[in-house]
Amino acid sequence: MTFNDDRSLDPRIDAYIQAARQMQSGNFRIEIPIEREDAIGQLGRMLSDLAVSLDQRYQEFARIDQITMEINSGLLLDEILDKIYRDFQVLIPYDRIGLALLEDNGTRITAHWARSSSQEIHITRGYTAVMTGSSLQTIMNTGEARIINDLEVYLRQKPDSQATRDIVAEGMRSSLTCPLAANDIPVGFLFFSSKQPNTYTENHIQIFRRIANQVAVIVEKGKLVSELAQQKLKIEQQNKELRRLNEMRNTFLGMAAHDLRNPISTIQLAAHLLVMEDPQKHGDPDSIVNDILNQTDHMLQLLNDLLDVTNIEAGKLDIKREPVELHPYLEHIISHHRHVAATKNMTVTLEAAIRAEVHIDPQRIRQVIDNLASNAVKYSPPGSDIVIRSHLDQQGWRLEVIDQGPGIRQEDQKLLFQNFSRLAIKPTGGESSTGLGLAIARRIVEAHDGQIGVQSEPGSGSCFWFQLPVKG
Repeated sequence: MTFNDDRSLDPRIDAYIQAARQMQSGNFRIEIPIEREDAIGQLGRMLSDLAVSLDQRYQEFARIDQITMEINSGLLLDEILDKIYRDFQVLIPYDRIGLALLEDNGTRITAHWARSSSQEIHITRGYTAVMTGSSLQTIMNTGEARIINDLEVYLRQKPDSQATRDIVAEGMRSSLTCPLAANDIPVGFLFFSSKQPNTYTENHIQIFRRIANQVAVIVEKGKLVSELAQQKLKIEQQNKELRRLNEMRNTFLGMAAHDLRNPISTIQLAAHLLVMEDPQKHGDPDSIVNDILNQTDHMLQLLNDLLDVTNIEAGKLDIKREPVELHPYLEHIISHHRHVAATKNMTVTLEAAIRAEVHIDPQRIRQVIDNLASNAVKYSPPGSDIVIRSHLDQQGWRLEVIDQGPGIRQEDQKLLFQNFSRLAIKPTGGESSTGLGLAIARRIVEAHDGQIGVQSEPGSGSCFWFQLPVKG
């Protein structure tokens, strides 16, 4: 008799074929007629049981996917673990979940997190134990979860197990210990515990086995993110403390510089009075009084620079822009440097002094120009020429100070505009330097939304320049 003949004899066969096709397409909630308990009826009952079993398994996998997606949405490790404690109840029964992580190259296990329905938790963060020779080492080596369905009996058998004693003291009576390995690398353990004995079965191990690697990877991800967050918080706290210390330093320097300026000014005034009273005796460049004047000039310049730096770093550099006619402004500034340069038989020439209006803080920009021009005079050889050139273009107003000095090495140029930078080259007339002038000049130019720099080669002189927008 052919298969088609059987179908014509018993219509249930057609129904079973259709049911099999429904299950093949993923529909397990179907009605399968049994009618008679003959051989074909037994086949129908087996198909019906298979449909129920597959539906249960499908729903279980759907719940697992939903839960793993939910816990994967967490970022920090504690947040992920809280989601596990909240949602895993539909997969595995528990009254308590704990996480312990491997440390010291897997030689120690340390409790990291626990949640429990008990009022008191004995095994908390920081609880640690040696892995070598422990039952946990065996679990990790085999990768197989362990069930203890009567913790009180287990404790009587192993009275030295402090962890078991503590978990029993919390009211737990059965446990499921699940090893975690992310991509075959041991990470730690999840401990499920119940207040009821005989809670766990092989089915619970199978359920966890299906999601063990995903959970381990998620936990490891959360651990790394948590560590990064802790490092970020630590760095922020350190930066806050550094800012506080920097503010204290600036306050101290400002107070010290301000308090020192008055007595030094008094000494300088007294030296001036001595020169005025007896010019022939004290006006000699080699006289002690003249040396006092030079030293107090240098000290006052250093104190003024320190006050500028502390104010700048404290964010107190106020820029008060106003329209300035460029030509007379530059001529007035350069005239002072011509007199100083003449003492070293040098010339200072102002080229291309364009007649235009710029919006700047005239006092602050004068500091910049004075610094660049005085450095050119200070480091250039006697008898040389210094050229100061300015021009306007689409980028803004640019001023250049060009000297015939020794030039500056590339590695030294990186240090020029930093606080207290000192270079190998020395002033040609023995002049003093605070090492702050160019750093202050940079801050002033940047406060004007401008740029400052240098072009130089050893043996070819230097061109210091700054550029500002036409209007601030």
